[in-house]
Amino acid sequence: MATHAAMPTRGRAGAGSSERRHSALAWAVPVTLGAAYGLYASFILRNNGASGGRQFWYGLICAVVLAVLCFGLGRIQHTMIPLARAVAYGALTAAAIGLLVGLTDSSVMRSSALGLAVGLGMFITTFYIFYTREKT
Repeated sequence: MATHAAMPTRGRAGAGSSERRHSALAWAVPVTLGAAYGLYASFILRNNGASGGRQFWYGLICAVVLAVLCFGLGRIQHTMIPLARAVAYGALTAAAIGLLVGLTDSSVMRSSALGLAVGLGMFITTFYIFYTREKT
């Protein structure tokens, strides 16, 4: 017996469903990057003589903020043109590296310059990858 055309199918979201599912990789990459970044920030603070509580909370906050920013950038990256996407990746990398260098008690100029240099390298690399591998 044939079913009616309006019958819902099993296991699939309907056409009007706004539910979005994320792959495991969409969660794993930002969480891994955030955890590594938080642990490294915590390690740098520990070497500078910070207490255990301050070290833990600072590392945890850094990990969560970077993971959320990476996840958010991963969600919206396909709506941006390659140039804007490369700028976003470069800016995120520059800010992250600048903060880590700033934790080592170096000067603001040194942390800014190193963050800018690494961010510029990330911008050039990601722009090349996005521009050469995308269909226009």
